[in-house]
Amino acid sequence: MNRRRFIQQSTAGMLAVNLAAGQSAAPLIASLEKITLKRGLDGSGPSWFHPRPCVVPGKDGPVIVMMMQEIRGSDYFMPVHWMESRDLGRTWSDPQPVPPLGRVPKNDGRGDEGVCDVVPQYHAKSGTVLAMGHNVFYRGPKFDRNQPSRWPVYAVYKDGRWSERKRLVWDDPRGSNIYTNNCGQREVLEDGSIAFVMSFGAQQNGRSAAGVRCSFDGETLAIQKVGREIKHSAGRGLLEPSLVRYRGKFYVTLRAEDNRGYVAASDDGLNFEEKQPWCWDDGSPLEMSTTQQHWLPHSEALHLVYTRKDASNVNVMRWRAPLFMAQVDMKTLRLIRETERVVLPLEGDGVKAPDEVPLMGNFQTTNISPDESWVTDGGMLPKHGFKGDLLLGRIRWSRPNTLV
Repeated sequence: MNRRRFIQQSTAGMLAVNLAAGQSAAPLIASLEKITLKRGLDGSGPSWFHPRPCVVPGKDGPVIVMMMQEIRGSDYFMPVHWMESRDLGRTWSDPQPVPPLGRVPKNDGRGDEGVCDVVPQYHAKSGTVLAMGHNVFYRGPKFDRNQPSRWPVYAVYKDGRWSERKRLVWDDPRGSNIYTNNCGQREVLEDGSIAFVMSFGAQQNGRSAAGVRCSFDGETLAIQKVGREIKHSAGRGLLEPSLVRYRGKFYVTLRAEDNRGYVAASDDGLNFEEKQPWCWDDGSPLEMSTTQQHWLPHSEALHLVYTRKDASNVNVMRWRAPLFMAQVDMKTLRLIRETERVVLPLEGDGVKAPDEVPLMGNFQTTNISPDESWVTDGGMLPKHGFKGDLLLGRIRWSRPNTLV
């Protein structure tokens, strides 16, 4: 976060207090619109997945860079691609491969090493886009269920060129099986350093999470500090953490495998308070089934975007449609039930015909302009060749988001 954004957030905090004192403020969300960016459900094109955009400032206006990859099977992805829009998403360039984030044959007979779960982010101090995901291994046309060690990998885009692929090095034995920030939201701080939360484990199950602070000079990303460990023993542990800095504090939301998602707060982004399950404002927990959640910050309110069990989706695998959003009560870190909205709706019948419902949940939230934010996702049908559409949920705000 730079100094300008810090001042914006401080001002936004005072504005939010003033608005809370009044009872006549209009709802913050003016409208929600679903847009199909690329069609694949009908077989007319690839099934694009993991769509994640970032906004890059330009002399002729912002450029939106979106990264994505084609899905062809369970956890089986083709090389990472990217496309761009120079008119706030009205039109897009054709998707092109990101050369350093392709697939590399291994010499040990294990098949190919690829990259997935990539999140791009603009880094103002260096004028670059940092695209970070993690490595993944395939045997033939399938995900290798016996994965070797995995770690974050990244590439940097500057002046029209991509750098080579690099590994984010962490030699701690606690991450000997895996350490990663896959699919996670990061924060660029005032000095250009980068904060995120990492999931890690020496074994496949029971992964922990911890805050991380990295240096980045526009070429090399390097871990400088790792914070206190957040532990969780159920299933694979804590997965796909997303971090936000909001009104001077850091918050992490964590995927888990016990029908819950978790949230924790920190003053420094490194040492987090005790995690708590996501609950409604009445204290009842949300039923979430091992799916990521992401933050959507507006200067007046912090929102969470998520999936959960609902009467409409009881038979949908892992309740992975629709995508909801709700405002966070900053005092209790609970979701305010009356603010919940559907960002991307469930298509089909989630009770009687769940196999015909396109699954979502590998998504990203992005503030595009003061008046508009996006939720991007790739729907897919596992029972029908993993076909799916590339989707955009457009959120228009009734009052400007001064964080943008």
